[in-house]
Amino acid sequence: MASKSLVIVESPAKAKTIEKYLGADFKVMASVGHVVDLPSSPLGVDVANAFALTYEVTKPKVIAELKAALKNADALYLATDEDREGEAIAWHLLNQLKPKVPVHRMVFHEITRKAILAAVEQSRGIDEGLVDAQEARRTLDRLYGYEVSPVLWRKIGPRLSAGRVQSPALRLIVERELERMRFRSASYWDVSARHATSPAFTSTLTAVDGRRLATGKDFDAQGALSSEARPLDEATARALATGLEGRPFKVRSLEKKGYRSSPKPPFITSTMQQEGGRKLRLSAQQVMRLAQGLYERGYITYMRTDSTTLSATALSAARTQIGELFGKEYLPAQPRHYVKKAKNAQEAHEAIRPAGDSFRTPDQVRNELGGGEFRLYELIWQRTVASQMNDARGESVQVRLGASTHDGRDALFAASGRTILFPGFLRAYVEGTDDPDAALDDQERILPEMAEGDAMATEELAGAGHETQPPARFTEASLVKRLEELGVGRPSTYASIISTVQDRGYVWKKGSALVPSFTAFAVITLLEQHFPDLVDYAFTARMEDDLDEIASGSEDVEPWLTRFYFGVQNGNGGADHTSGLALKTLVSDLGDIDAREVNSIPLGADSDGVPIVARVGRYGPYLERGSGDDSQRASIPDEIPPDELTVERAVELLEAPSGDRELGTHPSSGETVYLKAGRFGPYVQEGLHDDETGFKPRTASLFRDMDPATVTLDDVLPLLELPREVGVDPADGVVITAQNGRYGPYIKKGSDSRSLETEQQILSLTIEQALVVMAQPKRGRGQGAAKPPLKELGPDPDTERPIVVKDGRFGPYVTDGETNASLRKGDDVEDLTMERALELLADRRARGPVKKKAGAKKKAPAKKKAGAKKKATAAKKKAGAKKKAPAKKKATAKKAAADHAVSADGPPTPASSGD
Repeated sequence: MASKSLVIVESPAKAKTIEKYLGADFKVMASVGHVVDLPSSPLGVDVANAFALTYEVTKPKVIAELKAALKNADALYLATDEDREGEAIAWHLLNQLKPKVPVHRMVFHEITRKAILAAVEQSRGIDEGLVDAQEARRTLDRLYGYEVSPVLWRKIGPRLSAGRVQSPALRLIVERELERMRFRSASYWDVSARHATSPAFTSTLTAVDGRRLATGKDFDAQGALSSEARPLDEATARALATGLEGRPFKVRSLEKKGYRSSPKPPFITSTMQQEGGRKLRLSAQQVMRLAQGLYERGYITYMRTDSTTLSATALSAARTQIGELFGKEYLPAQPRHYVKKAKNAQEAHEAIRPAGDSFRTPDQVRNELGGGEFRLYELIWQRTVASQMNDARGESVQVRLGASTHDGRDALFAASGRTILFPGFLRAYVEGTDDPDAALDDQERILPEMAEGDAMATEELAGAGHETQPPARFTEASLVKRLEELGVGRPSTYASIISTVQDRGYVWKKGSALVPSFTAFAVITLLEQHFPDLVDYAFTARMEDDLDEIASGSEDVEPWLTRFYFGVQNGNGGADHTSGLALKTLVSDLGDIDAREVNSIPLGADSDGVPIVARVGRYGPYLERGSGDDSQRASIPDEIPPDELTVERAVELLEAPSGDRELGTHPSSGETVYLKAGRFGPYVQEGLHDDETGFKPRTASLFRDMDPATVTLDDVLPLLELPREVGVDPADGVVITAQNGRYGPYIKKGSDSRSLETEQQILSLTIEQALVVMAQPKRGRGQGAAKPPLKELGPDPDTERPIVVKDGRFGPYVTDGETNASLRKGDDVEDLTMERALELLADRRARGPVKKKAGAKKKAPAKKKAGAKKKATAAKKKAGAKKKAPAKKKATAKKAAADHAVSADGPPTPASSGD
């Protein structure tokens, strides 16, 4: 058998595409992301030994298959992505496979025949600097997450997490909500005039008797007037409108100006995510998933990039298409070059563009791509081509109209217009905006021809009231934009970060807006008070600069990590906090963290001056008014965003009937029976807990058809006696019982059970009826009578499968027949859109299949040693030698991502992978 060169890429889809281009002399296989990882527990970082990392083999089967293929190979090409993660994957493959054939590092930015063949010819060695930077990033994130997350567990609640990018991103969302909570609305009025011209237009009153009228921008966040402008109230506005009826309007001034508008640069990762959110209504994670598929199948260039540069090949392709599709007048004399990079740009990749020496138009690929992929490809093609087109040119017009009221008051009105004289790049692409009220660049406002002194007919005058609005919550698009502006993290990590803060329950969506939970407030309060550097935007941005210096070899890893973890030792042997973060010292000194304080969000005081506080408790957020034995408490409904929890709303919740009441005395036990409102619905309780005696009262949930407002003691006494003995099966003498369970009402005989149709059957079923039910075939969960969907949304634009909302055991969920995704906090069945349904389904698919419960644990096999890389030194780099950490046993295989994209955050818990 003739030997072949072995090429290793990350994903099977990429392998299939590349093998097609390389031909019979090459065998292309996939590593399916990283083949080794830090252990899920313990830390995996030897802080006393130069922060050496211990790795576990996560894909022994993949490594075995690669080793088998390598035996018949004459060369090895490591073709992982050309960034820090890709370089680390290549380095780990090299250490695991230990090849005895020539090794080549093969890099490319697009998957086309020409690019792949060129990459084979222009291969290089492993970039040790990139590997060091990746491991430094991973180590710091691991220390951050594993050291800080337990603090959150102890002081706030379980299953919380902190992370280098996650926490600053969450801080942005919380700070915006705090701005909204502090905001106080102001009211103002204006007057508009409708002019019966051709075309008709509307002007707005801007000044009265020479004094400018106030608009929203003249009020501060507390609703106070912040300028000399005069606010109009309703009475004055209506009086002015009445006083101007029938009065002549004349043009007092007319100003025309030419304007030019230049195209935006081609997409980088962050701008693609932003526009995907604005124009396609996709989450950042959905955009990256679609882009990954387009890249791996050879439709676009590499989608993780901070560079706006286009290659000479791309410039030529774009200019050729502009001339062919739009005409020579749209083609600049010289190509446009966008050399400015985003803050902390990482790799010198190209911008994201259609792949190849010539671009395929959207029409040419329409039948090859699914709906979502096609729309994203079209967006990338439009942005790339538009970036090389001529400026748009137009004319803006500002007109001032004057009139006098019947009682002689002078009124000045204004109107503006815009005419596009030459559309230029707007023929191909118009950038979206985060402001829903903002006009897009291609929208014209045509005013009639007019000159100074012309009379303007007026057909309608009307006053209108307005209120100032709080700052808008972040959407995924605007959050990505802000993170990039601050230099926090890398754009390639933003999608996973936004997904993480939602999955952790820190953030939920209201429409497209990101709303923080009260738990998020507690987390950020604790971090800001006790770990301020860890959520400081400048600290996180500086770290990205440091990683770039490590990659270039101008910064050594070990001293850098030492400053972060231990601080710089002063002359007295202690840590100098001014010269380093000293994380170890910070997490060791937790005595001054008041758990009650960090879990409290002051809302204000009621009319009697009694303070009201929102608190994060064990069973969710709640309100508390006053303190001590006289305090009042009430749960905060899940659907209330923090900024809507005003003092007035809080008082309503505190004073609303709680539903808790005494129903009477149990005739057998003599204990008082209470009706209570629980987190999972109303229930009854027989007696009270007694910590001294250990007495635990019996409880039982009300049936769904029971009304808590009218239920009586006699109604609930049978519930407290459940499970109920129905009778004995005469065939074998086994007792049959009826009871309510997690999945609804059922009867049970020994270990066998059958579901009941209604809860009332629990109390009324006879032994004869029970025997009939037990004789029926057992049905799996959810195999009862099919319920009609709660809402039909229509066909999936990609697969054409119908998407519907159904009612499940754990609440409503959306499904396309293959994937089920529960609705999240803030999602309402009636208001659910197709875009939101597609986002929920995509997020569910991205998390992979539901994990089945593990059976009995088997004895672990003998473990296999996996290498650990000690931080780089100049001597190590020269020799290429790698130190190994203490021997590790064979790792348990873990689920792998389809590519190497990982979060820039530390682990949510020590049971996670650390990314």
